[in-house]
Amino acid sequence: MNWLSGSQGVVLTAYHPSSKDGALVGNNAKQGEEAALTRSGQYTMNHESSKKVAEKPPFDRSSSQDSLDDLSLEDYWTELENIKKSRENRHEEQEEVVVKEPDEGELEEEWLKEAGLSNLFGDCAGDSQESMVLLSTLTRTQAAAVQKRVETVSQTMRKKNKQYQIPDVRDIFAQQGESTEKVPYGSELESVGTNENKYKEKHDLASNFGISEKNSPCLPEDVPVSETDINLEISFAEQAANLKETSKEKPLENKEEYNSLPSFRLPKDKTGNTRIGDLAPQDMKKVCYLALIELTALYDILGIELKQQKAVKMKTKDSGLFGVPLSVLLEQDQKRVPGTRIPLIFQKLISRIEEGGLETEGLLRIPGAAVRIKNLCQELEAKFYEGTFNWESVKQHDAASLLKLFIRELPQPLLSLEYLKAFQAVQNLPSKKHQLQALNLLVILLPETNRDTLKALLEFLQRVIDNREKNKMTVRNVAMIMAPNLFMCPGLSIKPNEQGEFVMAAGTANVMHFLIKYQKLLWTIPKFIVTQVRKHNSENHKKDKKDKAMKKLLKKMAYDREKYEKQDKNPSDADVPQGVIRVQAPHLSKVSMAIQLTEELKASDVLARFLSQESGVVQTLKKGEVFLYEIGGNIGERCLEDDTYMKDLYQLNPNAEWVIKSKPS
Repeated sequence: MNWLSGSQGVVLTAYHPSSKDGALVGNNAKQGEEAALTRSGQYTMNHESSKKVAEKPPFDRSSSQDSLDDLSLEDYWTELENIKKSRENRHEEQEEVVVKEPDEGELEEEWLKEAGLSNLFGDCAGDSQESMVLLSTLTRTQAAAVQKRVETVSQTMRKKNKQYQIPDVRDIFAQQGESTEKVPYGSELESVGTNENKYKEKHDLASNFGISEKNSPCLPEDVPVSETDINLEISFAEQAANLKETSKEKPLENKEEYNSLPSFRLPKDKTGNTRIGDLAPQDMKKVCYLALIELTALYDILGIELKQQKAVKMKTKDSGLFGVPLSVLLEQDQKRVPGTRIPLIFQKLISRIEEGGLETEGLLRIPGAAVRIKNLCQELEAKFYEGTFNWESVKQHDAASLLKLFIRELPQPLLSLEYLKAFQAVQNLPSKKHQLQALNLLVILLPETNRDTLKALLEFLQRVIDNREKNKMTVRNVAMIMAPNLFMCPGLSIKPNEQGEFVMAAGTANVMHFLIKYQKLLWTIPKFIVTQVRKHNSENHKKDKKDKAMKKLLKKMAYDREKYEKQDKNPSDADVPQGVIRVQAPHLSKVSMAIQLTEELKASDVLARFLSQESGVVQTLKKGEVFLYEIGGNIGERCLEDDTYMKDLYQLNPNAEWVIKSKPS
């Protein structure tokens, strides 16, 4: 049966840049040109070492391109040339998309919708209780970012004489302020401390918004912070505002060494770090709202414009392999392999490359033959889902070229059209730490399918780099080769001038370098955002808006507990005394256990006690497949890392249930 028959077009909503510098489709430069990134604050061409370089004029450098110091962009330009040849050989005809400049206020209105605040205006303006709860968790810098957008939308609505309710910013936050005054939750934030003097100017703004002082902690002055430490307990924007306030005489600028990227690290957190994928969907949705508000606040503080792209409609394929939206591709793949999160063709191409050995010199750099790649694409489209494609005919460099082609031809970029420009703008942030913080938030904001596929790609690229001694592919080489494949957008041929082209090349290669080097850190959800989610949930519980799904889960857990305790109950288990938690494990031999909390008890210790009750074979199978979860109380559901100290977490969420289970596929 031919799975690819009857292909028709569908219409998707996509996003396109609203300004000239939105898409990266550079003009091809001659191979062998060398660019030196100077430390004087400019990109200049090395006239002494090469006469060819004189063809390109010097121009201002972006402050973040330090990681490419003394390194030519030859690999980048070579990759662009290979992409151009590939397109010519495939006779691709890209339809020009007419990008309409957004009307005043449209982007801000879209932003409020994406931030979960759409019911502050329009037909739903009267039903804004959920938004009030969200607003009650915001820091002062976050509140300022929201206020700026609400005011713009309100002014636009008045100009257009919209017929629905137009909110007044003061009215919105006056309502929200009433609830924040009564909120006792947030002891974690309170413990960090505040500094009213450093935030005197913002205090009045925060008061207008009804934002509590405890939502905006400052860095304690007497605690030295290592430059390699990433503080996840305090809002990134608040940290930037604090640094800016204490450095009024010295404007923020990048004074870091240009030779290499530092080894950023996460300080240990006794309540455990939270990774993307650890939270329940309802909590992850709140995380995304807060991440967008925080990212916008950070960019506002640092003086960088952040605009989401303008939505337009474009036709895309609804079946096949290349040029198919990730969501459509996964939908058809999950019919064949239920639960798969990465496109099957993407997985197979990576597998084929690794079968040839990652020690191959020039892997990813050397392209496959253009004619052969074209023929392989046609064969794959016809035979991949039928299972009749001959993978033995695919050479290693061909598989690498096909992988890059797959990424490049996605109708919506892997980094998403919505946030592609924001990823590009990372290069303009004043320090590496700010760049890393922004990328952390942007990764959280990616659609789940894009994020999962990006993670698989970055893990593969790291494995390639791990063999750099033999394949001669350093992280910088790989970053320069992959950057044009991730940042080019088909059909949007807005061409920058040579100056803009070079800045874009160096900047996107630098962002790619960050994504590869710090990928483990980038998939961590900042603790201050998780704390805001906890506060949001606590407020909802106070208003008797408990999640129905959680009630059902807890009811089932209570039933399972009663059922199994009848056959495995002893007098000491009848009541759980203070300082003891009851852990449920409905899928293990020991389904329930009372565990005494101690200062040193970790999540891994709890798991070990349960698994020690299993037989040898089952124990081996279960280890690494089951995890301890914190469920209910002020969190929907959270998978705990092994190093989580249970007593500290219990004190943070005393009403939680504790369950051992496997992660959902």
